[in-house]
Amino acid sequence: MCVDTDPASKTEDSDFPGTRVLVLLTCVALVAGALTGLVGGAFRWTLSWAEERRADLVDWAGDHGLGGALIVIAVAAASAAAAVAIVRRIPLAAGSGIQQVEAVEDDEAPAAPWSVIPARFAGGVLSMGFAGMVLGREGPTVHMGAAIGAAAARLIRATSDEIRVMQTATAGAGLAVAFNAPIGGALFAFEEVAKKIRLRYAVWTLTAVAAAVACSRLILGDAPDFRAGGIDNLSPDRLWVFLVFGVVVGALGVVYSRLLLLFVDLAARIRVPAVVLGALVGAGIGILAITVPSAVGGGDDLAQRLLDAQRTAFWMILAIIAMRFVTGPVSYGTGAPGGLFAPMLALGALTGAGFGRILEALYAPFGDLTPALVVVGMSTLFAAVVRVPLTAIVLVMEMTAVTALTVPMAVAVTAGVATASLAGSKPVYDALRERYLRDIGVSGVAVRPHD
Repeated sequence: MCVDTDPASKTEDSDFPGTRVLVLLTCVALVAGALTGLVGGAFRWTLSWAEERRADLVDWAGDHGLGGALIVIAVAAASAAAAVAIVRRIPLAAGSGIQQVEAVEDDEAPAAPWSVIPARFAGGVLSMGFAGMVLGREGPTVHMGAAIGAAAARLIRATSDEIRVMQTATAGAGLAVAFNAPIGGALFAFEEVAKKIRLRYAVWTLTAVAAAVACSRLILGDAPDFRAGGIDNLSPDRLWVFLVFGVVVGALGVVYSRLLLLFVDLAARIRVPAVVLGALVGAGIGILAITVPSAVGGGDDLAQRLLDAQRTAFWMILAIIAMRFVTGPVSYGTGAPGGLFAPMLALGALTGAGFGRILEALYAPFGDLTPALVVVGMSTLFAAVVRVPLTAIVLVMEMTAVTALTVPMAVAVTAGVATASLAGSKPVYDALRERYLRDIGVSGVAVRPHD
């Protein structure tokens, strides 16, 4: 990400738009952000309702033997297949959507049409809510927000450049709604999508984010996504633990990224109809929902249990890490609507819990670091895979309402990002963007700056 300080760029037609344009597009950002908040809030509420119904079904199946289990598996398979069927009709609804938003920002693809919004909404509820696939809610909300922003800009006959800026602003608003993290959403738009900060990006993004979060809180409330009380400032002599932890998580991030891309490529080559593949993966998710519920779903409940310091056997932590290392990439490989962030946050929390247990076994006084490692793990894996250190730190701080871990997070995130970079691992959305552009027939894809 860069801050543009070139005086030549600060003209009325580039960085500093005329007063009329600035006011008009700020109003558009306000309206589009509010609509993003309402749509994103409704999506999160509906998704939560669907997840509760899935949990109720699994509980019911536990009392009804094989027949109940088969019903759970059938519902998961049918829901996943239906989500993939939606994608077959509207291909832009596939996967995360963030790579498409970045391609639009770089003027490599057209902005998403309105049809993406209902496809993302329905497909996400089916894939994540009813099927329990290991995907994140932020992908659909980011893409729906981007589509709303682009459509609003088109309505006032904005220039193509202004449309791109507006869709980036409302994409940030979509992420803010997904995690109830306004500053994290704005930073995401600057650091990951635009790769720069300019006046128009800042004004329109902050306007859209503020409107979106305010409207979504009318539906969802204003409580942080996670409860993480009782974490205090740590002594500087313990920071080396987080340095080592960051290196470990960075290495895991490299493996996770490569596994994800491997399954995406395998799914593209495999000679099985996409809907059938979705049904097969959904059936597998259904089996796990009955046998190991923590291995499926976005992972919010799992992360909260770890933050609550609920004691889990070390071998079980390792087993769930291993399973989610596979179920996440496999779920994403089907092309069903859903993102990567939420599962990575849960996986990072698991890694922190596991690392904490190892520390405790080696030196008992370090056992009290486990809650801090859970929080820091969430930001570090996210940063290592996506390569957005500032967004990762601020997002997790807002989601947990924990500010005492700023320095440990900075240490671990820096180590994790450095490890992933030195290992030659591409930022995951750069790699996914290249595949998306190749699929739509765009050649000569430029490398996005990350320095």
